[in-house]
Amino acid sequence: MKSGYKILWTDHAISELKETIEFLEKIWTEKELRKFAAKLNHTIDLISKMPEIFPESIEKKNIRKAVVEKHNNLYYRVNKNSVEIISLFSNRKNPKKKKI
Repeated sequence: MKSGYKILWTDHAISELKETIEFLEKIWTEKELRKFAAKLNHTIDLISKMPEIFPESIEKKNIRKAVVEKHNNLYYRVNKNSVEIISLFSNRKNPKKKKI
């Protein structure tokens, strides 16, 4: 399937993704990790096709929040022809550490 909007990851979001995966690899099974990856890919696919599908964040205007699963939220901004993923925030962290 062809995506409508190009997905761009910020360096910060990539760093959070790596950190999340490293943490989950320590506590989850391979099956749970594959399930998380599938949910994340599905969420990104939805965003690329319909970027307004998820609500705007309460914390910051023009930033949208997608709940990938109860422990992880994806924050992104819609640009002209692209979607910029700003953060993959783990809800296990202190909310004051959120950078969106």
